[in-house]
Amino acid sequence: MLGKFQKSELRIEIKATESKIHSSLLNPEQLKQWFFPVQFKENFEQELKSGDTFSCYLGFVEIPNKVEIINNNCFRLILSGGVDGYQEWSWGDGWIQSRLEGVSLFPLNLAQTLNLLRLRTWLNSN
Repeated sequence: MLGKFQKSELRIEIKATESKIHSSLLNPEQLKQWFFPVQFKENFEQELKSGDTFSCYLGFVEIPNKVEIINNNCFRLILSGGVDGYQEWSWGDGWIQSRLEGVSLFPLNLAQTLNLLRLRTWLNSN
């Protein structure tokens, strides 16, 4: 993999319940609405579960994902392709945290920040 190792951990306050955040992250239809400009290769119909695999695209770069862990307030993806590493989401009433580590040419901290802000905006409007 070309790129450099990057590590980022961000936590923000968010005006949403734990269950609403859970649905926004694990329900594919909701995930597709706020995770723009990332496009998903597969059409999901059910909530993500451990062991699921899917690919998403950022422009022409494919990023295969495997759901490693899911519980009531934590979700971890193993990433490959455009980002070799993992992303972990944790949440509770009024907050969300994302940890991202990997090797990539993309500026992961910037992408992670934008995704958290998009999620907060989307949750505030729904």
